[in-house]
Amino acid sequence: MDFALPEIGEGVYEAELIRWLIEPGTSVKRGQALAEVMTDKATMEVPSPFAGVVTTLHVQPGQTIKIGQVLLSYNSVSKPASEPQPSESGTVNRPLATVTAQTIPNGPLQVETVRRLPVKASPSVRQMARKLGIDLATIRGSGPEGRILLEDLMTQVPRAETRPAAPPAHAKETQAKEISDYGKPGTRIKIQGLRRTIAQRMVQSKRTIPHYSYVEECEVTDLVRLRENLRDHYARAGVKLTYLPFFIKAVVAALKEVPIVNASLDEEAGEIVLHDRYHIGIAVATPAGLMVPVIHNADQKDIGTIAREIERLSNAARVGKSRREDLLGSTFTITSVGSHGGLIATPVINPPEVGILALGRIVKRPVYDAAGQIRPADMIYLSLSFDHRVIDGAVGAAFTNAILRQLQNPAALLLPTM
Repeated sequence: MDFALPEIGEGVYEAELIRWLIEPGTSVKRGQALAEVMTDKATMEVPSPFAGVVTTLHVQPGQTIKIGQVLLSYNSVSKPASEPQPSESGTVNRPLATVTAQTIPNGPLQVETVRRLPVKASPSVRQMARKLGIDLATIRGSGPEGRILLEDLMTQVPRAETRPAAPPAHAKETQAKEISDYGKPGTRIKIQGLRRTIAQRMVQSKRTIPHYSYVEECEVTDLVRLRENLRDHYARAGVKLTYLPFFIKAVVAALKEVPIVNASLDEEAGEIVLHDRYHIGIAVATPAGLMVPVIHNADQKDIGTIAREIERLSNAARVGKSRREDLLGSTFTITSVGSHGGLIATPVINPPEVGILALGRIVKRPVYDAAGQIRPADMIYLSLSFDHRVIDGAVGAAFTNAILRQLQNPAALLLPTM
């Protein structure tokens, strides 16, 4: 019998096979993950709707497959009556667990029957739970009908409530090696998966969008002091407070002040589409390549909520478990070169957006104050690229200046959205 690629999302007509999780001769159970596929940079597992023995794999990793195309062939086998069967919702219907009387050193202990409800979770969530050592039965799912989502797992990961010890001098280099494989001399690397998607989008961006860059420096001494004072407070609430949430809030305020930057170009209609939503993409370096998950409705979220979203989205991206909806709909993107030590960049626009901001490294250096006296200040370079078909130089400068005004009064970024 043949098994074809089923529908894997609304509006998704094809996907790329990343890797097989089984091989010919593998005995497969219902609900077992067969393969990983990728669409719109989101990687997902394809679960088995059958029980049987795989005989032939018809697709190779790196190949693009369409919905309904045959993936593999198998010989069906009947399932034992006692084998739990998955429901259409992904729930595994297991018998209620029973704990009988046990004996302990101080005498017998009678334990009543324990009733455990079926766990509702996708195969990808189950796999992540196994990696993290989390018992899904102990989690209250926040999804429909109590379904356990990836973000529910993130809440179970222990968080440090105190400031971590300073990393060793080589920590940055070690972290960089974990994020990216720099390759081996004398070998060839096939362009497939996320790397192929990145390549296609970058070519599309540079081929169709006339970029121009605009760089400005910004003093963030007050922002550095404010974040330092708030960091432990947020950490006690389980929130890792970085600088990025402040920059997101500043960018959203600037987009409201200069709406044409929060836009996209509809070439077929010959129209500039100004958006009334503020979905901010954040570039995340992953072992497979750069991904851009999205903070949806960032204008409606406070600093703490944005910080939580950044952590959730970044963690999911780095382990290859981003949901498709978390990667779609951005209206403006922020990337960072400062985390790797850079000062200035010429970022490539994320189509169909018309602007992108790159954050440099925050450095302390001497500056002159209004009285001509030298004082220490925390400085950062803001590097922006704009689509010159939509954004003229003066408009780009006005938008950048709006960001500067927000960052120079960082306490206001903590106020509730009006």
